[in-house]
Amino acid sequence: MQNTPVTSLIGEEYEVEVGPVAHGGHCIARTEEGRVLFVRHALPGERVRARVTEGDESSRFLRADAVEILDASKDRIEAPCPFAGPGKCGGCDWQHAKPGAQRRLKGEVIAEQLKRLAGLTPEEAGWDGTVVPAEGDKLPAGEVPQWRTRVQYAVDDEGRAGLRKHRSHEVQVIDHCMIAAQGVSELGIESRTWDGMAAVEAIAASGSNDRQVILTPRPGARLPLVELDKPVSVMRVDEKDGGVHRVHGRAFVRERADERTHRVGSGGFWQVHPKAADTLMRAVMQGLLPRKGDTALDLYCGVGLFAGALADRVGDQGAVLGIESGKRAVEDARHNLAGFPRVRVEQGKVEAVLPRTGITEVDLIVLDPPRAGAGKQTVRHLAGLGARRIAYVACDPAALARDLGYFRESGYRVRTLRAFDLFPMTHHVECVAILEPVK
Repeated sequence: MQNTPVTSLIGEEYEVEVGPVAHGGHCIARTEEGRVLFVRHALPGERVRARVTEGDESSRFLRADAVEILDASKDRIEAPCPFAGPGKCGGCDWQHAKPGAQRRLKGEVIAEQLKRLAGLTPEEAGWDGTVVPAEGDKLPAGEVPQWRTRVQYAVDDEGRAGLRKHRSHEVQVIDHCMIAAQGVSELGIESRTWDGMAAVEAIAASGSNDRQVILTPRPGARLPLVELDKPVSVMRVDEKDGGVHRVHGRAFVRERADERTHRVGSGGFWQVHPKAADTLMRAVMQGLLPRKGDTALDLYCGVGLFAGALADRVGDQGAVLGIESGKRAVEDARHNLAGFPRVRVEQGKVEAVLPRTGITEVDLIVLDPPRAGAGKQTVRHLAGLGARRIAYVACDPAALARDLGYFRESGYRVRTLRAFDLFPMTHHVECVAILEPVK
Protein backbone atom coordinates (compact mmCIF):
# COMPACT_ATOMS: atom_id res chain seq x y z
CA MET A 1 0.00 0.00 0.00
CA GLN A 2 1.49 3.32 -1.06
CA ASN A 3 1.60 6.24 1.39
CA THR A 4 0.29 9.54 0.05
CA PRO A 5 2.98 12.21 0.50
CA VAL A 6 2.04 14.96 2.97
CA THR A 7 2.42 18.49 1.64
CA SER A 8 4.75 20.69 3.69
CA LEU A 9 3.42 24.15 4.51
CA ILE A 10 6.81 25.65 5.44
CA GLY A 11 7.15 29.02 3.75
CA GLU A 12 3.40 29.52 3.28
CA GLU A 13 2.17 32.93 4.42
CA TYR A 14 -1.12 33.87 6.06
CA GLU A 15 -2.57 37.24 7.02
CA VAL A 16 -4.01 36.74 10.51
CA GLU A 17 -5.42 38.50 13.57
CA VAL A 18 -3.23 37.59 16.53
CA GLY A 19 -5.06 36.17 19.54
CA PRO A 20 -3.93 35.54 23.12
CA VAL A 21 -0.44 34.74 24.34
CA ALA A 22 0.35 31.05 24.89
CA HIS A 23 2.91 29.23 27.02
CA GLY A 24 6.20 29.06 25.10
CA GLY A 25 6.87 32.60 23.82
CA HIS A 26 4.28 32.82 21.06
CA CYS A 27 0.70 33.90 20.45
CA ILE A 28 -2.21 31.95 18.96
CA ALA A 29 -3.84 32.84 15.65
CA ARG A 30 -6.11 31.07 13.17
CA THR A 31 -6.11 31.14 9.40
CA GLU A 32 -9.35 31.71 7.48
CA GLU A 33 -9.51 27.92 7.01
CA GLY A 34 -9.32 27.45 10.78
CA ARG A 35 -5.72 26.22 11.03
CA VAL A 36 -4.09 27.05 14.38
CA LEU A 37 -0.83 29.01 14.18
CA PHE A 38 1.66 29.48 17.02
CA VAL A 39 3.13 32.83 15.99
CA ARG A 40 6.42 34.21 17.34
CA HIS A 41 7.45 37.89 17.13
CA ALA A 42 3.80 38.96 17.37
CA LEU A 43 1.67 40.51 20.14
CA PRO A 44 -2.00 39.98 21.03
CA GLY A 45 -4.38 42.12 19.00
CA GLU A 46 -2.00 42.72 16.09
CA ARG A 47 -2.65 41.95 12.45
CA VAL A 48 0.40 40.33 10.89
CA ARG A 49 1.65 38.39 7.92
CA ALA A 50 2.79 35.07 9.36
CA ARG A 51 5.20 32.75 7.55
CA VAL A 52 5.07 29.06 8.48
CA THR A 53 8.34 27.67 9.92
CA GLU A 54 7.13 24.17 10.92
CA GLY A 55 4.25 21.95 9.90
CA ASP A 56 2.40 20.27 7.07
CA GLU A 57 -1.18 19.62 6.03
CA SER A 58 -1.53 16.83 8.61
CA SER A 59 -0.24 18.92 11.57
CA ARG A 60 -2.58 19.78 14.45
CA PHE A 61 -1.00 23.25 14.51
CA LEU A 62 1.62 25.18 12.59
CA ARG A 63 4.51 27.23 13.91
CA ALA A 64 5.09 30.60 12.26
CA ASP A 65 6.96 33.89 12.47
CA ALA A 66 5.35 37.31 12.09
CA VAL A 67 7.39 38.62 9.15
CA GLU A 68 5.34 41.79 8.56
CA ILE A 69 3.35 43.81 11.08
CA LEU A 70 0.25 45.19 9.38
CA ASP A 71 -1.42 46.65 12.46
CA ALA A 72 0.88 47.06 15.49
CA SER A 73 0.04 46.80 19.19
CA LYS A 74 0.67 49.82 21.40
CA ASP A 75 2.96 47.52 23.40
CA ARG A 76 5.29 46.97 20.43
CA ILE A 77 8.77 48.53 20.30
CA GLU A 78 11.70 48.14 17.95
CA ALA A 79 13.70 45.15 19.21
CA PRO A 80 16.85 46.60 20.85
CA CYS A 81 18.95 43.61 19.81
CA PRO A 82 20.01 43.37 16.15
CA PHE A 83 19.99 39.57 16.40
CA ALA A 84 16.35 39.33 17.55
CA GLY A 85 13.61 38.66 15.02
CA PRO A 86 12.30 36.06 12.57
CA GLY A 87 14.95 33.52 11.57
CA LYS A 88 17.54 34.93 13.98
CA CYS A 89 18.64 34.12 17.55
CA GLY A 90 16.15 32.02 19.51
CA GLY A 91 17.28 33.17 22.96
CA CYS A 92 14.82 36.04 23.50
CA ASP A 93 11.08 35.82 22.87
CA TRP A 94 9.84 39.31 23.75
CA GLN A 95 12.47 41.84 22.62
CA HIS A 96 9.70 43.48 20.56
CA ALA A 97 7.48 44.14 23.62
CA LYS A 98 7.73 46.92 26.21
CA PRO A 99 9.08 45.62 29.57
CA GLY A 100 5.74 46.14 31.34
CA ALA A 101 3.95 44.31 28.53
CA GLN A 102 6.36 41.38 28.81
CA ARG A 103 5.48 40.97 32.49
CA ARG A 104 1.78 41.30 31.69
CA LEU A 105 2.06 38.55 29.04
CA LYS A 106 3.81 36.25 31.51
CA GLY A 107 1.05 36.92 34.04
CA GLU A 108 -1.58 35.96 31.44
CA VAL A 109 0.25 32.68 30.77
CA ILE A 110 0.42 31.84 34.49
CA ALA A 111 -3.30 32.63 34.91
CA GLU A 112 -4.23 30.49 31.89
CA GLN A 113 -2.16 27.51 33.09
CA LEU A 114 -3.57 27.75 36.62
CA LYS A 115 -7.13 27.76 35.30
CA ARG A 116 -6.63 25.02 32.71
CA LEU A 117 -4.46 22.58 34.68
CA ALA A 118 -5.30 23.28 38.33
CA GLY A 119 -8.81 24.74 38.09
CA LEU A 120 -7.66 27.79 40.06
CA THR A 121 -8.39 31.48 39.58
CA PRO A 122 -5.68 33.97 40.62
CA GLU A 123 -7.80 34.81 43.69
CA GLU A 124 -8.03 31.14 44.68
CA ALA A 125 -4.24 30.89 44.34
CA GLY A 126 -3.70 33.94 46.55
CA TRP A 127 -2.03 35.77 43.67
CA ASP A 128 -2.56 39.42 42.77
CA GLY A 129 -1.86 38.73 39.09
CA THR A 130 1.40 40.67 38.89
CA VAL A 131 4.83 39.51 37.78
CA VAL A 132 7.44 41.44 39.74
CA PRO A 133 10.72 42.59 38.13
CA ALA A 134 13.97 41.89 39.93
CA GLU A 135 15.65 44.75 41.74
CA GLY A 136 17.27 47.08 39.19
CA ASP A 137 15.52 45.52 36.18
CA LYS A 138 12.74 48.11 35.83
CA LEU A 139 14.19 49.89 32.81
CA PRO A 140 12.62 52.11 30.12
CA ALA A 141 11.49 50.58 26.82
CA GLY A 142 14.50 50.03 24.56
CA GLU A 143 16.90 49.32 27.45
CA VAL A 144 17.79 45.72 28.25
CA PRO A 145 18.87 44.40 31.68
CA GLN A 146 22.22 42.59 31.60
CA TRP A 147 21.19 39.66 33.74
CA ARG A 148 22.43 36.42 32.20
CA THR A 149 25.44 35.28 34.28
CA ARG A 150 25.70 31.98 32.37
CA VAL A 151 25.65 31.92 28.58
CA GLN A 152 25.95 28.77 26.48
CA TYR A 153 27.47 29.77 23.13
CA ALA A 154 27.20 27.42 20.18
CA VAL A 155 30.12 27.33 17.73
CA ASP A 156 29.65 27.05 13.96
CA ASP A 157 31.83 25.10 11.51
CA GLU A 158 34.12 28.10 11.10
CA GLY A 159 34.79 28.39 14.83
CA ARG A 160 32.58 31.46 15.33
CA ALA A 161 30.60 31.81 18.56
CA GLY A 162 26.88 32.48 18.51
CA LEU A 163 23.50 31.35 19.80
CA ARG A 164 21.08 28.77 18.44
CA LYS A 165 18.21 29.86 16.26
CA HIS A 166 14.73 29.01 17.55
CA ARG A 167 14.09 25.22 17.54
CA SER A 168 17.17 24.73 15.38
CA HIS A 169 20.78 23.54 15.53
CA GLU A 170 21.74 26.38 13.21
CA VAL A 171 24.01 29.00 14.80
CA GLN A 172 23.27 32.73 14.72
CA VAL A 173 26.75 34.28 14.89
CA ILE A 174 26.75 37.33 17.19
CA ASP A 175 29.24 39.96 18.29
CA HIS A 176 27.48 40.69 21.59
CA CYS A 177 24.56 39.32 23.66
CA MET A 178 22.57 42.20 25.13
CA ILE A 179 21.17 40.21 28.06
CA ALA A 180 24.58 38.76 29.03
CA ALA A 181 25.88 40.01 32.37
CA GLN A 182 28.80 42.40 32.21
CA GLY A 183 31.12 39.73 33.63
CA VAL A 184 30.29 37.45 30.68
CA SER A 185 30.61 40.19 28.06
CA GLU A 186 34.02 41.20 29.45
CA LEU A 187 35.44 37.78 28.56
CA GLY A 188 35.20 38.55 24.84
CA ILE A 189 33.98 35.07 23.82
CA GLU A 190 32.45 36.38 20.58
CA SER A 191 35.60 38.15 19.42
CA ARG A 192 37.82 35.08 19.06
CA THR A 193 37.71 31.86 17.03
CA TRP A 194 36.97 28.51 18.69
CA ASP A 195 38.31 25.98 16.20
CA GLY A 196 37.36 22.40 17.01
CA MET A 197 34.79 23.39 19.66
CA ALA A 198 31.07 22.56 19.56
CA ALA A 199 30.12 24.85 22.45
CA VAL A 200 31.61 27.34 24.91
CA GLU A 201 29.78 28.10 28.14
CA ALA A 202 30.74 31.30 29.93
CA ILE A 203 30.03 31.80 33.64
CA ALA A 204 30.49 35.04 35.56
CA ALA A 205 29.66 34.54 39.23
CA SER A 206 27.64 37.37 40.72
CA GLY A 207 28.91 36.65 44.23
CA SER A 208 32.61 36.98 43.42
CA ASN A 209 34.99 37.83 40.59
CA ASP A 210 35.18 34.16 39.59
CA ARG A 211 34.97 33.58 35.82
CA GLN A 212 34.86 30.21 34.12
CA VAL A 213 34.55 28.79 30.62
CA ILE A 214 33.45 25.21 29.90
CA LEU A 215 34.57 23.91 26.52
CA THR A 216 32.80 21.13 24.62
CA PRO A 217 35.18 19.88 21.90
CA ARG A 218 34.02 18.27 18.68
CA PRO A 219 34.94 14.55 18.48
CA GLY A 220 38.71 14.14 18.24
CA ALA A 221 39.47 17.88 18.52
CA ARG A 222 42.22 19.26 20.74
CA LEU A 223 41.54 22.01 23.24
CA PRO A 224 42.69 25.48 22.17
CA LEU A 225 44.88 27.70 24.32
CA VAL A 226 42.32 29.91 26.04
CA GLU A 227 43.39 33.54 26.17
CA LEU A 228 40.50 35.81 27.06
CA ASP A 229 40.16 39.44 28.11
CA LYS A 230 39.85 38.59 31.83
CA PRO A 231 41.37 35.90 34.11
CA VAL A 232 39.32 32.74 33.81
CA SER A 233 39.36 29.10 34.87
CA VAL A 234 38.88 26.50 32.14
CA MET A 235 36.93 23.24 32.19
CA ARG A 236 36.18 20.76 29.42
CA VAL A 237 33.35 18.32 28.76
CA ASP A 238 34.57 14.75 28.20
CA GLU A 239 33.19 13.38 24.92
CA LYS A 240 33.00 9.84 26.34
CA ASP A 241 31.25 10.22 29.69
CA GLY A 242 29.90 13.78 29.42
CA GLY A 243 31.64 14.67 32.68
CA VAL A 244 33.18 18.08 33.25
CA HIS A 245 36.91 18.07 34.02
CA ARG A 246 39.27 20.82 35.15
CA VAL A 247 41.90 22.08 32.71
CA HIS A 248 43.23 24.90 34.86
CA GLY A 249 42.03 27.20 37.63
CA ARG A 250 39.25 26.50 40.12
CA ALA A 251 36.74 23.76 39.36
CA PHE A 252 33.97 25.91 40.86
CA VAL A 253 32.73 29.49 41.17
CA ARG A 254 31.70 31.23 44.39
CA GLU A 255 28.21 32.71 44.64
CA ARG A 256 26.65 34.76 47.45
CA ALA A 257 23.12 34.42 48.81
CA ASP A 258 21.52 34.75 52.25
CA GLU A 259 24.79 36.38 53.40
CA ARG A 260 26.72 33.15 52.83
CA THR A 261 29.15 32.03 50.13
CA HIS A 262 28.16 28.96 48.11
CA ARG A 263 30.54 26.84 46.08
CA VAL A 264 29.02 25.87 42.73
CA GLY A 265 30.92 23.30 40.68
CA SER A 266 30.82 22.97 36.92
CA GLY A 267 27.48 21.63 35.86
CA GLY A 268 25.99 22.51 39.27
CA PHE A 269 22.76 24.49 39.29
CA TRP A 270 22.65 28.12 40.35
CA GLN A 271 20.08 30.72 39.40
CA VAL A 272 21.19 32.66 36.31
CA HIS A 273 19.89 36.11 37.29
CA PRO A 274 22.21 37.76 39.84
CA LYS A 275 19.28 38.74 42.08
CA ALA A 276 17.38 35.45 41.71
CA ALA A 277 18.86 33.38 44.54
CA ASP A 278 18.16 36.00 47.21
CA THR A 279 14.78 36.93 45.72
CA LEU A 280 13.55 33.33 45.78
CA MET A 281 15.14 32.54 49.14
CA ARG A 282 13.35 35.50 50.75
CA ALA A 283 10.02 34.56 49.14
CA VAL A 284 10.34 30.98 50.40
CA MET A 285 11.32 31.97 53.95
CA GLN A 286 8.60 34.64 54.17
CA GLY A 287 6.07 32.02 53.07
CA LEU A 288 7.23 29.18 55.32
CA LEU A 289 7.99 31.24 58.46
CA PRO A 290 10.36 28.59 59.93
CA ARG A 291 10.44 28.21 63.71
CA LYS A 292 13.23 27.09 66.02
CA GLY A 293 13.17 23.31 66.30
CA ASP A 294 11.33 22.66 63.02
CA THR A 295 12.17 19.66 60.84
CA ALA A 296 12.35 20.41 57.12
CA LEU A 297 12.96 18.87 53.71
CA ASP A 298 14.75 20.60 50.82
CA LEU A 299 14.00 18.54 47.71
CA TYR A 300 15.95 18.93 44.45
CA CYS A 301 18.25 20.94 46.72
CA GLY A 302 21.09 21.72 44.28
CA VAL A 303 24.07 23.16 46.14
CA GLY A 304 22.01 23.82 49.28
CA LEU A 305 20.60 27.35 48.95
CA PHE A 306 17.27 26.66 50.69
CA ALA A 307 18.67 23.98 53.02
CA GLY A 308 21.16 26.51 54.39
CA ALA A 309 18.51 29.20 54.81
CA LEU A 310 16.26 26.71 56.62
CA ALA A 311 19.06 25.41 58.84
CA ASP A 312 19.94 28.97 59.84
CA ARG A 313 16.37 29.57 60.97
CA VAL A 314 15.38 26.24 62.59
CA GLY A 315 18.50 26.33 64.78
CA ASP A 316 20.37 23.58 66.62
CA GLN A 317 17.17 21.92 67.80
CA GLY A 318 15.82 21.61 64.24
CA ALA A 319 16.92 19.37 61.38
CA VAL A 320 17.03 19.62 57.60
CA LEU A 321 17.32 16.86 54.99
CA GLY A 322 18.30 17.78 51.44
CA ILE A 323 17.90 15.42 48.46
CA GLU A 324 19.64 16.03 45.13
CA SER A 325 20.36 13.73 42.17
CA GLY A 326 23.53 15.41 40.84
CA LYS A 327 26.71 13.95 42.31
CA ARG A 328 28.77 17.14 41.97
CA ALA A 329 25.93 19.27 43.36
CA VAL A 330 25.71 16.99 46.41
CA GLU A 331 29.46 17.37 47.02
CA ASP A 332 29.06 21.15 46.84
CA ALA A 333 25.97 21.12 49.07
CA ARG A 334 27.79 19.11 51.75
CA HIS A 335 30.69 21.57 51.56
CA ASN A 336 28.38 24.60 51.70
CA LEU A 337 26.39 23.19 54.64
CA ALA A 338 29.32 21.85 56.65
CA GLY A 339 28.72 24.49 59.33
CA PHE A 340 25.28 23.06 60.11
CA PRO A 341 25.62 19.73 62.00
CA ARG A 342 21.85 19.12 61.84
CA VAL A 343 21.73 19.13 58.03
CA ARG A 344 22.07 15.96 55.95
CA VAL A 345 22.21 15.75 52.14
CA GLU A 346 21.37 12.51 50.31
CA GLN A 347 22.14 11.80 46.67
CA GLY A 348 19.56 10.31 44.33
CA LYS A 349 16.20 10.96 42.72
CA VAL A 350 13.63 12.34 45.14
CA GLU A 351 11.04 9.68 44.31
CA ALA A 352 13.59 6.93 45.09
CA VAL A 353 15.40 8.40 48.12
CA LEU A 354 12.50 9.93 50.06
CA PRO A 355 10.64 6.63 50.72
CA ARG A 356 13.92 5.02 51.88
CA THR A 357 14.50 7.68 54.57
CA GLY A 358 11.64 6.35 56.69
CA ILE A 359 10.47 9.92 57.35
CA THR A 360 6.76 9.95 58.17
CA GLU A 361 6.25 13.57 59.20
CA VAL A 362 7.94 16.97 58.82
CA ASP A 363 7.07 20.56 59.65
CA LEU A 364 8.19 22.27 56.42
CA ILE A 365 9.00 21.29 52.83
CA VAL A 366 10.73 23.19 50.02
CA LEU A 367 10.77 21.71 46.54
CA ASP A 368 12.40 23.24 43.47
CA PRO A 369 11.91 20.53 40.84
CA PRO A 370 13.23 20.52 37.27
CA ARG A 371 11.12 21.92 34.45
CA ALA A 372 8.95 18.77 34.22
CA GLY A 373 7.72 19.24 37.79
CA ALA A 374 7.51 16.81 40.72
CA GLY A 375 4.67 14.60 39.44
CA LYS A 376 1.65 12.95 41.05
CA GLN A 377 3.51 10.19 42.94
CA THR A 378 5.94 12.57 44.66
CA VAL A 379 3.21 15.13 45.44
CA ARG A 380 1.06 12.44 47.10
CA HIS A 381 4.02 11.27 49.19
CA LEU A 382 4.76 14.85 50.31
CA ALA A 383 1.13 15.55 51.17
CA GLY A 384 1.19 12.47 53.41
CA LEU A 385 3.98 13.94 55.56
CA GLY A 386 1.63 16.51 57.11
CA ALA A 387 3.84 19.60 56.72
CA ARG A 388 2.17 22.74 58.01
CA ARG A 389 3.55 24.62 54.99
CA ILE A 390 5.11 23.67 51.65
CA ALA A 391 7.04 26.05 49.38
CA TYR A 392 7.03 25.10 45.70
CA VAL A 393 9.55 26.96 43.51
CA ALA A 394 8.75 26.61 39.82
CA CYS A 395 10.39 27.71 36.58
CA ASP A 396 7.54 26.36 34.45
CA PRO A 397 3.94 27.51 35.01
CA ALA A 398 2.45 24.43 33.33
CA ALA A 399 4.33 21.99 35.58
CA LEU A 400 3.50 24.16 38.60
CA ALA A 401 -0.22 24.17 37.77
CA ARG A 402 -0.29 20.40 37.22
CA ASP A 403 1.39 19.75 40.56
CA LEU A 404 -0.84 22.26 42.37
CA GLY A 405 -3.77 20.25 41.04
CA TYR A 406 -2.25 17.08 42.52
CA PHE A 407 -1.70 18.84 45.86
CA ARG A 408 -5.33 19.96 45.80
CA GLU A 409 -6.46 16.35 45.32
CA SER A 410 -4.21 15.38 48.25
CA GLY A 411 -5.61 17.89 50.75
CA TYR A 412 -3.41 20.98 50.28
CA ARG A 413 -4.51 24.41 49.12
CA VAL A 414 -2.47 27.32 47.78
CA ARG A 415 -2.13 30.02 50.40
CA THR A 416 -0.15 32.50 48.31
CA LEU A 417 1.55 32.62 44.92
CA ARG A 418 4.17 35.12 43.78
CA ALA A 419 5.68 35.49 40.31
CA PHE A 420 9.06 37.01 39.49
CA ASP A 421 10.45 38.16 36.14
CA LEU A 422 13.92 36.66 36.55
CA PHE A 423 14.36 36.01 32.81
CA PRO A 424 13.64 39.38 31.11
CA MET A 425 13.14 39.35 27.31
CA THR A 426 12.33 35.61 27.38
CA HIS A 427 9.04 33.80 28.02
CA HIS A 428 10.40 32.17 31.20
CA VAL A 429 9.10 33.16 34.62
CA GLU A 430 9.75 31.98 38.17
CA CYS A 431 6.96 31.35 40.70
CA VAL A 432 6.85 30.59 44.43
CA ALA A 433 3.67 28.95 45.72
CA ILE A 434 3.07 28.47 49.44
CA LEU A 435 0.72 25.61 50.32
CA GLU A 436 -0.97 24.56 53.55
CA PRO A 437 -3.32 21.73 54.54
CA VAL A 438 -7.02 22.30 53.98
CA LYS A 439 -8.52 22.76 57.44
